[in-house]
Amino acid sequence: MKPIKLLIIVLSCVVVSSCIPHKDTVYLQVKEGDVNDTIPNNLIEIQKPYRVQVNDILNIRVKALDQETVTILNPTGDGNLNASSAERAFFDGFTVDVHGNVRIPTLGYINVLGFTTEEIEKSIEKKLLEEQFKETANIFVTVKLAGLRYTASGEVGRPGSQVLFTERVNIFEAIANVGEIPLTGNKKDVKIIRQYPQGQKIHSLDLTDIKVMESPYYYIQPNDIIYVEPLVQKTIGTGTTAISSIATIASIVSLITTGLLLYSRL
Repeated sequence: MKPIKLLIIVLSCVVVSSCIPHKDTVYLQVKEGDVNDTIPNNLIEIQKPYRVQVNDILNIRVKALDQETVTILNPTGDGNLNASSAERAFFDGFTVDVHGNVRIPTLGYINVLGFTTEEIEKSIEKKLLEEQFKETANIFVTVKLAGLRYTASGEVGRPGSQVLFTERVNIFEAIANVGEIPLTGNKKDVKIIRQYPQGQKIHSLDLTDIKVMESPYYYIQPNDIIYVEPLVQKTIGTGTTAISSIATIASIVSLITTGLLLYSRL
C-alpha cells in the first residue's frame, strides 16, 4: 500500500504545481495592502508627450483662408485607391530621416527629432509666416503621427505588427488588438521594449495588478515592442488546468505501466 500512497502523493503534487493559478490569469486585481480599487485620475499627467523619433511618419496639413495658396504643402492623396490606410499614410506622410529631418515642399528640410507634434506645428507655422505668408493669411498647421505602430510577440493570439489610428493606446487595448494573452502567457511580467534617442530600454508591467494603470508605461508609444513570456507550465509541457494536467499524467502513467508489463513478459 505504501508505494500506492506515495504515487498518489507525487501525482497530487505534480497536478497542483503544473496548474496555472487563477490569480495569475485575472487582470487588474487589488493586491494585498491596497486600500481600494480606485482608478487613478491623473493618467494624462503620467503619460508624457511623445517626442518624434527617426523613421516616424508625420501627417502634416496646412490650411489658410485662400486654400489654393497652400495646395503644394498638402499631399494630394492620389494613387492606389485600394491601398490600406496604413499604406496611404506611408506614401502621403513625411518620414523622419536618419538626421531627424522631414522635407516639406517650399520649406525644405525641417528638424523634428525630439520635438512633440505641438512644437512642430508652431515651428512650421512660424517658418511659413516668416518666409511666405502674412498674419492675415490665417495659417493653421496640424501635425499628427500617421498611425501608432507597434509590434507584439511571444504568447499572444496573433503576433505581429499593428497600426492603430489613434493618439492614445493603453497596454490592454494594444494586447486586445493582437488576440489577447492566452492562459500560458505570463501576465505578471509583460515586457515593453521602447526606443529612446540613447537606445532601447526594457520596462516590465504586471497586468494582474490594478496599479499598472499608474505606470508611466501604461500607454504604449509608436514603435514599442510588446513581449509576453510563456509560463513554466508551457515550457515543461504540462496542462494549464487540473483536468488537463491529470489527463497528461494519466497518459504518462499508462504508458509507463504498459511498458513495464511488456518488459516483465520478456
